[in-house]
Amino acid sequence: MLDIDSVTRRFGDLTALDNVSFTVPDGGFTGFVGGNGAGKTTTMRIIMGVLAPTSGEVRWNGQPLTRQDRAEFGYMPEERGLYPKQPILPQLAFLGELHGMDARDAKLVARELLTRFNLGDRTKDKLEKLSLGNQQRVQIAGAVIGEPKALILDEPFSGLDPEAVDEMFTLLTEFTKAGVPVLFSSHQLDLVERLCDQIVILSKGHVVAAGTVEELRNVGETQHRIVAGGDLGWLRGRPGVGVVDLDGPEAVVTFDDDTAAQSALAEALGRGPVHSFGPIVRPLSDYYREVTR
Repeated sequence: MLDIDSVTRRFGDLTALDNVSFTVPDGGFTGFVGGNGAGKTTTMRIIMGVLAPTSGEVRWNGQPLTRQDRAEFGYMPEERGLYPKQPILPQLAFLGELHGMDARDAKLVARELLTRFNLGDRTKDKLEKLSLGNQQRVQIAGAVIGEPKALILDEPFSGLDPEAVDEMFTLLTEFTKAGVPVLFSSHQLDLVERLCDQIVILSKGHVVAAGTVEELRNVGETQHRIVAGGDLGWLRGRPGVGVVDLDGPEAVVTFDDDTAAQSALAEALGRGPVHSFGPIVRPLSDYYREVTR
């Protein structure tokens, strides 16, 4: 398990991170979201030892993160890390060797990864000859080739089409099933909402929210939508019911408790057909806007 504990990073008078704390649990996806300049990349660089924190600590399985620990992590930096004018297979094999694989195994695994990403016939191509999406596939392959104990991925799905995203997610899921913690940043909130076990929201160097998708959705009052066969004006003034919006047979309401909800449903059914009655599942993007304003 990876713990980021009270990490602060200053650049002169600028505080890029201010007392940032969160946990990346084993065997799950943690989505790291925030606007440009929020501090996501700085946090990842500190985890990987590219930057040192001004204060605070990063721990791995309860102990301070060491250089040896980091050598066993898979990292995909924001700037990407491969050479555009070099063939892709030797580059991936070299990364495997840096992670301690022998040359033959590294080349074999590199070829298997490229084949899996439908690049098996492009192994001799230079990176710059590939499309941006295929370059991204190669970058992901470079992050996972050494059988990493943790994965730190900065915008890994940027520029990928939906099919490629599914390919990458399937691959990464093989690691989480083996207990590997995965932290990845993204601006694609719908993607984070769909893929992640938990989410950390960063704004102006502060963690402003963290939890599972379900937990973040349920912050604040839950609204219900009712669609009936007749006018719902009778909901106004009903005990335990707050009317948010009402337009004839359609209403958005809140309930003080389950008793009030069941009572309103029974009343609605007694007045005629009820076509829809249930909680409104708000998208993560709505909650994100609230906490980052």
